[in-house]
Amino acid sequence: MPSPRYLWRQLNEKQREELLAWRKGRGHPWHSPPHRPNFGRLRFLISAACFEHHHHIGYRPQRMDDFSRELLAVLAAHVRQTFAWCVLPNHYHALVEAPDMKLLLHELGLLHGRISHAWNGEEQTRGRKVFFRAVERAMRSDRHYWATLNYVHHNAVRHGYVQHWTNWPWGSATQYLAQTGVEEAKRIWREYPLCDYGKDWDEPEM
Repeated sequence: MPSPRYLWRQLNEKQREELLAWRKGRGHPWHSPPHRPNFGRLRFLISAACFEHHHHIGYRPQRMDDFSRELLAVLAAHVRQTFAWCVLPNHYHALVEAPDMKLLLHELGLLHGRISHAWNGEEQTRGRKVFFRAVERAMRSDRHYWATLNYVHHNAVRHGYVQHWTNWPWGSATQYLAQTGVEEAKRIWREYPLCDYGKDWDEPEM
């Protein structure tokens, strides 16, 4: 079953029924991303997007600042460690060690709700859907972890916002380079390349 972005709105009634049957057959929620069993894994990539990838977070720079601060506060309260994070105008990623993923996703949902209420009030758009639900992706190996760390720190470059990691203020790239050192960061980048990392990750509804 193909899964391009925003597939749902492009489907006719019969195609929608087929998609729902496919999701139900795989044990996925009908209208939201599946949360997969982690089998004891503790390191995860957390990702969440604005609904239909509208630039709600990036409405203005101060909003980017405020959201980044609130996101980091939630992470600080509910994860053991945040290894990397990046907030973009329409989505965010965080690579974390989280002993209780269910609780973390719940708290991120509450954050999304609070933020959505405030932003919709600011823009006089009550009832507008702002965020799509956060999803987690367990790290399957050390190689997966290091490639993911590179992916998060490179995200603003990947999406064309800046040319260099350290030029993007809403993320951990500068801190990572300061702690790791430029030469070691270069080695990790060469050893764990992105290739097609992250391609076609969106669920059909995102």
